[in-house]
Amino acid sequence: MHGVETLLNVLGSVCLLLWGVRMVRTGLTRAFGATLRRAIGACSRNRFTAFVGGLAITGLLQSSTATALLLSSFAGRGLIPLGIALAVMLGADVGTTIAAQVLSFDLGWVSPLMIGVGVISFLSSESDKARHLGRVAIGLGLMLLSLKLLALATLPLRSAPAFMAALEGLQDEYVIAVVLATLATWFVHSSLSIVLLIMSFAASGLVEPKLALALVIGANIGGALAPYMAQAGAEVEARRVPLANLITRGIVGLAILPFLGPVLQAMTWIDPSATRLAVNFHTAFNFATAIFFLPLIDVIAWICRRLLPDRPVADDPGKPRHLDPNVLDSPAEALGCALRETLNLGDKVADMLRQTIDVFDRNDPKAVKAIEAADDSVDRLYEAIKLYLIQTSRNELGEDDGKRYVDILTFTTNLEHVGDIIDKNLMELAAKKIRNRYAFSPEGMSELRAIHSQVLENLRLAMNVFTTRDITLARRLVAEKTAMREAEARAADSHYARLREGRPESIETSAIHMDVIRDLKRINGHLTTVAYPILEAAGELAESRLKAVQTEATGQAAPSH
Repeated sequence: MHGVETLLNVLGSVCLLLWGVRMVRTGLTRAFGATLRRAIGACSRNRFTAFVGGLAITGLLQSSTATALLLSSFAGRGLIPLGIALAVMLGADVGTTIAAQVLSFDLGWVSPLMIGVGVISFLSSESDKARHLGRVAIGLGLMLLSLKLLALATLPLRSAPAFMAALEGLQDEYVIAVVLATLATWFVHSSLSIVLLIMSFAASGLVEPKLALALVIGANIGGALAPYMAQAGAEVEARRVPLANLITRGIVGLAILPFLGPVLQAMTWIDPSATRLAVNFHTAFNFATAIFFLPLIDVIAWICRRLLPDRPVADDPGKPRHLDPNVLDSPAEALGCALRETLNLGDKVADMLRQTIDVFDRNDPKAVKAIEAADDSVDRLYEAIKLYLIQTSRNELGEDDGKRYVDILTFTTNLEHVGDIIDKNLMELAAKKIRNRYAFSPEGMSELRAIHSQVLENLRLAMNVFTTRDITLARRLVAEKTAMREAEARAADSHYARLREGRPESIETSAIHMDVIRDLKRINGHLTTVAYPILEAAGELAESRLKAVQTEATGQAAPSH
């Protein structure tokens, strides 16, 4: 039971360390995410400013994995050249060692203070940024606390025969040690956590110095492997940045591995402390990588293009353009991406609606198939937006972000419903009209075009209301619903008049004609819903359109005169 308790203590300490690292990263990303992204763009003029920028940004963010994923996103969209992105990444690899250096000192006494300040800031502040900074303070406190607990938890391991035997089996198997550390770092997605764990083991005497160096090499390679694997299904351009990082770290790691003895002597000469050995080597490893490869970034970029050549792919209209997975930790930015993708969805639905009227006019079966295919793209895009919003909502949303989340999800759902009405209802009516070779009367076709034009204009108006949340536009959109009812009534009266006249084309297309008007009105109803939350928030929405009347059921009698 003693061994199980020791193992649980070690595991709990490691989990606390991982959680602290995550809290620091997510807190800083949410507080300064947009600023950090602008900073990356600003420092990408040349390789040296890019290196310094990557060092500074990751020194603050403390996650080279997060920086690598961010750079992959930029490179995938053509916002930063591959060579410059690699220079930023080399700086980021050095920057991630800053926290390891700071945490290698005995700062356990700061932990309660950091946690206390963080909790007070998080619970008492109404400012989102202050709450995020409170999260950062809590994360730092938990990291310091976890290192203290880890040191205590590993003390009994020195007298555990099975554990010591396992470590002795690795003493001269440095390649295996590198592989194990690589896999562990890839699994937890944090080279900082693994390096600090190695530091703790080395300080406790659980691993001998050369083995600690081999494990640090594995941690660095694993830190580059994690973002590469995370981008496995991404575009080729996005995968080249983490591949370049993996190549540079892998080359340096393999070059150092045969010379661990001389490297250990050099590191001991710099600082004989066993506690700081792993951290100092971690810093030296990344500085050496940067010094060697910074002049060669164009060569590495060329190699990556050869390994991952451009592949011509057919344009998929159902593929999202703006849903950046690397900003999910920043809800405001993620919602901005979802909003832009929703407008893209709206444009595709507008194209479907625009083509619909010509299908009825020209009886073109190919156009029916094209619109049905377009609805498949709309459905895929809607699913992508919905899943992206669900991922965004896993983070804590402020009041404004929460409302925007609901608005975006509601509007995308209504746009998807509009696409389904066009595909499942209107195109079915069009196919029936084509099969039977029906033709609308000139007056009937003109009425349908007028109503269709009105609905199409209301779709554009609804997208403007969704984007701007303008009250005046929202009022106008709701007023258009009344105008649509009046247009429907006029069209029905005209159609019934033609039926009374015995017009053959009106008689044979009567059901189709009225169903088309009904479906266009349904589409208009879905579009109008975007205005209601805006008017309700402004206090301009009545509870009911019914007139207030006095009935016997209320128990009130009309006054007598």
